[in-house]
Amino acid sequence: MTSPLVAQAAEIHRGGGNGNAVPERVDVYQPYEVDQILLPDFAQCLAVKTFLHMCGIQFTKKLRPNAEQMSPSGGLPFIKCGPQIVSEFDSIVEFIGIKGLSLSEDLSGPQKSELKAYMALTINRLKLAELYVTWQDKHSSEAITKPRYGSPYPWPLQHLLPWMKQREMKRYLKVQEWSDKTVEQVHAEVNLCCKALSDKLGEQYYFFLDRPTELDALVYGHLNSLLKTKFTSVQLAEDVQRYPNLVRFCERITERYFTEGGER
Repeated sequence: MTSPLVAQAAEIHRGGGNGNAVPERVDVYQPYEVDQILLPDFAQCLAVKTFLHMCGIQFTKKLRPNAEQMSPSGGLPFIKCGPQIVSEFDSIVEFIGIKGLSLSEDLSGPQKSELKAYMALTINRLKLAELYVTWQDKHSSEAITKPRYGSPYPWPLQHLLPWMKQREMKRYLKVQEWSDKTVEQVHAEVNLCCKALSDKLGEQYYFFLDRPTELDALVYGHLNSLLKTKFTSVQLAEDVQRYPNLVRFCERITERYFTEGGER
């Protein structure tokens, strides 16, 4: 008899293709937000959904307890467009670009290089900080992360899988030279990133053009998640709140692309 988790994984491979046109609608797969999703995944999922909103692509959110295992890369979220499955922010942006829609196509060559640099900064600082407070910080990992990560699974997997995931994330943080940082140093890294983003944004509505680029979606996904986070015991919201223009930026994106009480 096929298990429910295997059946759910098989479900995403059904359906037909839609050629090379920009998709009108996609399915976005992610974990449940109420009692399962973790801060790094929440930020990435929010960034992807914001990007899709900015592209005018409608989507249906598909909540799956085993979304991470269903993802071809193990990263979240992933989208299903006909028979095609693409996971994680960068790959999804590239996929939509191949389909013929790029939010940054009007940028000059130097501006595109600068955009990529700020996107790398966001990933190399904010995402690593999120991973650190989720898996490396002892209090957060024991009190919040492991119970949430293990919640979809029966005993003993609910204890074994979080332990295995934590070991994997600690190895990754060590390679990135983040495993030996203190919480204070993590706050300093977040502050440095926010200052650079704040200086770039200034009083502009968006980072580059009079309309959003991929950078706006990525930054919003991470900053708004830090401002609203309930997923760790480490308060990173205060680091973002030190920069009022970044807070206003998040408020504007929320107001424009997310209806009250709507999709987040």
